[in-house]
Amino acid sequence: MLYYLATLLDNYISAFNVFQYLTLRAILGTLTALAIALLVGPLLIRRLTQHQIGQHVRTDGPQSHLSKAGTPTMGGTLILVAVALGTLAWADLSNRYVWLLLGVTIAFGAIGFADDYKKLVLKNSKGLSARAKYFWQSVFGLAAAIMLYSMAKTPAETALLIPYAKDLAIPLGVLFVPLTYFVIVGSSNAVNLTDGLDGLAILPTVMVAGALAVFVYAAGNAVFAGYLGIPYVQGVGEAVVFCGALVGAGLGFLWFNAYPAQVFMGDVGALALGAALGLLAVLARQELVLFIMGGIFVLETVSVMLQVASFRLTGKRIFRMAPIHHHFELKGWPEPRVIVRFWIITVILVLIGLASLKIR
Repeated sequence: MLYYLATLLDNYISAFNVFQYLTLRAILGTLTALAIALLVGPLLIRRLTQHQIGQHVRTDGPQSHLSKAGTPTMGGTLILVAVALGTLAWADLSNRYVWLLLGVTIAFGAIGFADDYKKLVLKNSKGLSARAKYFWQSVFGLAAAIMLYSMAKTPAETALLIPYAKDLAIPLGVLFVPLTYFVIVGSSNAVNLTDGLDGLAILPTVMVAGALAVFVYAAGNAVFAGYLGIPYVQGVGEAVVFCGALVGAGLGFLWFNAYPAQVFMGDVGALALGAALGLLAVLARQELVLFIMGGIFVLETVSVMLQVASFRLTGKRIFRMAPIHHHFELKGWPEPRVIVRFWIITVILVLIGLASLKIR
């Protein structure tokens, strides 16, 4: 909206032409979302506390978590509001990719909101059933995948790019749809599984979103895409404003979510953020790079899968507790140590992923 105001004023004052630059609008989107999160955060925390919308803690988990019982949750609504307003303020709203990103993020956030609301407000300990949650994730994930497939103008937009390999891409054709579905839904659930410690999920999300901003910016610029040897996707560069808003909102939320957390994001935030990362990777044609940069999310998911499979097949557990961050806690690692070390690993993985732009 502010982008359109600046465009209108550009007809009278040439200095407003600066707002045509994507990089500036991405920065402004970041700062806008950050400011909204910081301003609205304390009010949201007070309201959640007044309505006693607090975290339930498992008694069979690390004993240090018992003190977290009652901590306000559903704070992910703060992230969604900040991302939406930051994007709407500075993005070109005639761009279809912007609306697709906002739609998928809010849709998955709505699934998480329904789950959190049933558990925390209606006091239904089960929340949404696993079947219902997966059904709606599948509906929205497939809808996004089909829309992207129908919008593709060139074969490169539906090809699987192999990182670190020059001119190597696998044409997918209609198989692009199930791949996109898997990336969006899988990423959504992976971030949700990671969200178990104070700040553990949000900062890796911010780092990966920042890195994906580089990829979508390059993919949306014909010159950069040609130079780097990646597929050019017309119009996708506008998604960098959404990335900026996501980074700003995430940092603003981290201000309150850092150890010891004043608020938790809940499913409303985790499911939405994961879906947004998955869709961004698809738009940039960097699904495999997301697998690398989001290695912590992958590790958490695989640890749960291995734990469940091992217990069902042998009756024994591989880890003391899954997801794996709880395993390290039960081994005696203090919570801040687990969090910071996982952050450090994410920094390394993001740098490795970014290196794929030049190593071919």
